[in-house]
Amino acid sequence: MAGYLSTHVLNTAEGVPGAGIAVELWRLEPVPVLVARTVTMADGRNAEAFYPEGAGFVAGLHELRFGIGAYFAGRAAGRSFYDVVPVRVRLEANQGHYHVPLLCSPFGYTTYRGS
Repeated sequence: MAGYLSTHVLNTAEGVPGAGIAVELWRLEPVPVLVARTVTMADGRNAEAFYPEGAGFVAGLHELRFGIGAYFAGRAAGRSFYDVVPVRVRLEANQGHYHVPLLCSPFGYTTYRGS
């Protein structure tokens, strides 16, 4: 398999999955191209993996853009210091599953390469 990418968003301020968050995947090399848009499901995960079964996979620098500003605007916090959180990752061919979780609150976030 060429590679595929999934994500998972957790709202650490409330201890719940980040449901309904808009996520875009951009391939940045050689020129920026929007690959896909999705919205996280009730469990905070994207419904379908980006590049499912390697379809259209191109190795190189990519960026996930998480729309947490709009998400937190509709929550008890009512606002977020962050609007869109960009996470740049380098995807290589034949590396299988890439998973990029985002743990966020209105005032901070962290991410890592998951499994």
